[in-house]
This record gives sequence, C-alpha cells and structure tokens, in this order.
Amino acid sequence: MPKIEHINLVVTEIDPTFDFLKAAFPEWRLRGEGRDQWAGMPRRWVHVGDDDFYITLNDFGKGRQRDLSSAEPGLAHIGFEVSSLDDVVERLEHAGYRPHHLGADHPHRKNTYFINDEGLEFEFVEYLSDAPEEKNSYV
Repeated sequence: MPKIEHINLVVTEIDPTFDFLKAAFPEWRLRGEGRDQWAGMPRRWVHVGDDDFYITLNDFGKGRQRDLSSAEPGLAHIGFEVSSLDDVVERLEHAGYRPHHLGADHPHRKNTYFINDEGLEFEFVEYLSDAPEEKNSYV
C-alpha cells in the first residue's frame, strides 16, 4: 500500500517553518541537512521528521507562497492526522501561533487550520471514530 514518505517545500527561510513543525510535533527531529545546487542556485536544505516521514525545507525561494484566498494553482495546505487536536493546538498557541480557522462541524472529526509565518497552511485533524464510513463521511 502506498504512503507518503516525504513532502518537499521551497521556502524563503527555513527556520520559521522548522520552528512551527517542531512546536506542533516536538518528537520530530532534524534528520539531516546540507547544501547543494538546485535549478542552478545554491540552497540549504533540512529534513525534519521521524524515522518514517519527513518534510524537506529548501531555503532559496523567492517571494511569498501563493495567495491562499485565491484560486491560483499550487499547494493549498498539508493535512496531518493527530491523536489529540487539543494538544497540538495548545503547543502551537504556547509557541505563539494562532489558529487561522476551524474546520466544519462534523460528528466524527474535528480539525483546525494554521498559517505559519512563511504563508503555508497546515491542517490538523483528529478523528473521533475508527470506522472508515464515519471518518470519511462528507455530510
């Protein structure tokens, strides 16, 4: 069965997104880092995550991320399933981040969205049921 192993993001600065991810997931660590060339430009990169999943952050982006209120193509958000939404929200708020908006009311899940200083949106969802027909209900 396929699974996502990593996500690779180009950012203007690594530290704001790295700090955001570490606040959300304190058990994550810096898996590796380096410098090289990409698209003819020097870049610094880091991998932050655990033994099974990581996010690559590359620091040579120019300009801001796409306007999340627009319909232009590009990354809308990254969603993470968490065991306790309240714990993640508390950690992020303690680190100075504020929720951008809550997900729609749903009897079998709750979710909250944050936009970090880089302009990237992250969704955190806690499922309140293990039944696929309830978790994946779109009513």
